[in-house]
Amino acid sequence: MKPPRFDDLKLYLARHEEKTLLRFLTCGSVDDGKSTLIGRLLFDTKLIFEDHLAALTKDSRKHGTTGEDIDLALLVDGLEAERQQGITIDVAYRYFATDKRKFIVADTPGHEQYTRNMATGASNSELAVILIDARKGVLTQTRRHAYIVSALGIRNVVLAVNKIDLVDFSQGTFDRIAAEFREFASKLGFADVVAIPISARYGDNVIAPSERMPWYGGPALLDHLETVIVESELSAKPFRMPVQWVNRPNLDFRGFSGTIVSGTVRPGDAVVVARSGRSSRVTRIVTSDGNLDAAVAGQAVTIVLADEVDVSRGDMLVAPDERPEVADQFAAHIIWMADEEMLPHRQYLIKAGSQSAPGQVTALKHKVDVNTLEHIATRTLKLNEIGYCNLATSEAIAFDAYRENRDTGGFIVIDRFTNATVGAGMIEFGLRRATNVHWQALDVNAQARAGLKGQEPCVLWFTGLSGSGKSTIANLVEKRLFGEGRHTYLLDGDNVRHGLNQDLGFTDADRVENIRRVAEAAKLFVDAGLITLVSFISPFRSERRIARDLLLPGQFVEIFVDTPLEVCMERDPKGLYKRAAAGQIKNFTGIDSPYERPENPELTLSTASISPEDAAERIVLYLKAQGIVPGG
Repeated sequence: MKPPRFDDLKLYLARHEEKTLLRFLTCGSVDDGKSTLIGRLLFDTKLIFEDHLAALTKDSRKHGTTGEDIDLALLVDGLEAERQQGITIDVAYRYFATDKRKFIVADTPGHEQYTRNMATGASNSELAVILIDARKGVLTQTRRHAYIVSALGIRNVVLAVNKIDLVDFSQGTFDRIAAEFREFASKLGFADVVAIPISARYGDNVIAPSERMPWYGGPALLDHLETVIVESELSAKPFRMPVQWVNRPNLDFRGFSGTIVSGTVRPGDAVVVARSGRSSRVTRIVTSDGNLDAAVAGQAVTIVLADEVDVSRGDMLVAPDERPEVADQFAAHIIWMADEEMLPHRQYLIKAGSQSAPGQVTALKHKVDVNTLEHIATRTLKLNEIGYCNLATSEAIAFDAYRENRDTGGFIVIDRFTNATVGAGMIEFGLRRATNVHWQALDVNAQARAGLKGQEPCVLWFTGLSGSGKSTIANLVEKRLFGEGRHTYLLDGDNVRHGLNQDLGFTDADRVENIRRVAEAAKLFVDAGLITLVSFISPFRSERRIARDLLLPGQFVEIFVDTPLEVCMERDPKGLYKRAAAGQIKNFTGIDSPYERPENPELTLSTASISPEDAAERIVLYLKAQGIVPGG
């Protein structure tokens, strides 16, 4: 056999380059056969090398679940834990090509615990293959995945009714499952749902029509994947490029690097920095292979502008006549991906494109029942729940509606302490109040008020368990400061719940809102020039951090009243521990609700070994040493 000529190879590569690319994912419930289906596609299209096939045969004997047959699922289930458990844990990406098209397929987990991984795979796919075990029919996880697929903007769906061989290739079973799914999916806005009966293990209707199902007249799965038309013309959408890096290798070059997520740009085109509105023109489009005459969606480039415009990481270069929205408040759907529930008003990090900013859910409108698509009132979101929320960020971000642009309309939610991704969001629209509420300039400011009182305003934040002595010490400190002519105000946890926070209970969500309101009130008192004493259990570090971040450096003094739980229970001045132990009080800190000890408080007071009077004296001495009050 003669080796291929160079010209033939060039022709082959050119034809391969011209093929369209389809990104799709497989999803469904546990053990529906997703990995087996991908393995079958690779095997039957002869895309497995001989050494890989030999290794697969060996692994099938060790980990396989198909008897003497090759277990094709092992082609994709690469993690040892996956092979031992027989389930997919992580998202596995595989590339393959046929004569008609190139494919990147994401094999996503079916287990409910790993729904977040499934959402990751769906976020950059154009089509979803939702598998259903013919013996089990449509399950809750099937509906959850279908809803997530819809929420993440996928409009083309294949319903693969797998293991049809285990129900004797029954047309009645297939028709019933297809009808049930289509009824549910009719509310999700899919453009196309194609139902195909398959046996991934034996290859029926996978790459060719099966003779064992003469009653089915539709396409085989591969046939459909090769010919389906999906809307993916990102280059035809408005130009968007999030800036990931300011490229400044020397004084003579300043460019802005990033990946174009939509649209086309050419030298000479006008562009605008979305957040600032500053405009300029593109002079060069630089890549490692040289300058380009044009760049399109998907390309990583460095853009050089004609003017010295202020651009930094997190900004977005956009088309001037088709700009995105810019706001610090917006409505969005959120898929919650953490074991710890989402709490409104808790501060998280919101990352949209290359921009990150502290933010919070200001209102949780509802969550979605994935079985009925009913909107249900709720205070929090738990693992794998999907909710509709209003969010606010500390600074304005540039975005498009997710339905218009998945790259600029999506964001992730990050826990500020663990740095773990805890949620994924899809923006619906900006909130108008974000653009029509402005700060009013006042002639008498915080510095003027503080100067009149002759003191440095601050917050003394007392935190500790119930019964630790917080309020007693805070009261003694205020009496001492008041006697020296200082201007003070004491916000006590119990007192505030009689008025400002009388509508709040003691769930985690209510505790977060309780502290948020008090922190905002304390900030106003500091603005008035007062030394503000705040005595609250405030059990969560996150909320104490929010209170600290509201103030200037040095204005927040965290005082940890460190008293062992046993001592607090012995004191029990209000009889609360006794009632909590009897089950009469729920969500009581230290009993059935956690207390997170401060990590770096300014002062720690052990009231098991010192008197309240001595503790108060230490605090006053600290304030004088810091220059907050005169007399140091």
